[in-house]
Amino acid sequence: MKKVRLGRSALDLTKLGLGTAPLGGLFAPVSELEAEATIASAWSLGVRYFDTAPLYGFGLAEQRLGRFLRAQPRDSFVLSTKVGRLLRTDDPAPAEDDHYKGAPPLRPHFDYSFDGVMRSVDESLTRLGLDRIDILLVHDPDDHYDEAVSGAFRALQRLRDDGTVRAIGAGMNQSEMLARFAETVPVDCVLLAGRYTLLDQDGLRTLMPICLARNIGIILGGIYNSGILANPQAGATFNYEAADARLIGRARELDALCKRHGTELKAAAIQFAMAHPAVTVALQGARSANEVADNIAMAELPVPPLLWQELRARNLVDPRAPLPGDAP
Repeated sequence: MKKVRLGRSALDLTKLGLGTAPLGGLFAPVSELEAEATIASAWSLGVRYFDTAPLYGFGLAEQRLGRFLRAQPRDSFVLSTKVGRLLRTDDPAPAEDDHYKGAPPLRPHFDYSFDGVMRSVDESLTRLGLDRIDILLVHDPDDHYDEAVSGAFRALQRLRDDGTVRAIGAGMNQSEMLARFAETVPVDCVLLAGRYTLLDQDGLRTLMPICLARNIGIILGGIYNSGILANPQAGATFNYEAADARLIGRARELDALCKRHGTELKAAAIQFAMAHPAVTVALQGARSANEVADNIAMAELPVPPLLWQELRARNLVDPRAPLPGDAP
């Protein structure tokens, strides 16, 4: 692994990491054996950064990931998890529960208070069976900005100061609030999901320039926009919901262009996202060993320079987006 700076902290990260929402049963259940094989495959192929959250399968992803990582030397991997939701047994279930299949009978409840974050960290460590977390992120505080600043980030700074965690930040599916945090809170990194992809370069507007200027690392998630860039067919999902016809049409146009250049849309999607200089690591979710191997193969598959040139010439990507092969 190479040492990568995340603001104030330097952590050893490979360029590709494993996202574990699928291992929590996102969209479809995953068995214990499949989950174990997925994580083991990522490890055997050199992945050493793993991202999880209490939300993913209502604790299931943390438990499965921790079971594997407990058997590895603690300094040989980097682990991130998140705060902002406490898992409880009461009803009714929020609507987001519908995304996770085969999850235990727990319910996530938003809590961005100082005390809630401290409880969340203790509960995550118990589920993981580990003694520390490397990167701690405030998860989806879209409607809770003030509480996140006054409560959650105050707790995260305390945990960073006392050495419980090494880096702090926020993880969201939008770039605007992440940019506000980057300007007002001493974060080391942010996790941007789905807003810097071949279909959506919203992160370029404000967040990425701020992070470059302030030496804040960007962890990218949702590179396939929750499925459409992996398989741009009718019924594909974008941002965790059914994609509309316009998006499917644009993804198919990108797919056809890649095929004309003798490469794969998934390869172009991964390599485009990783080309931005603010990106520290790119997370790839997987629910099987085969998906892990395919993700890594796509990151290494040759993509002809002419494809990038045509994407730019046809205005299929934001003209400000750096492309592989661009001069630094």
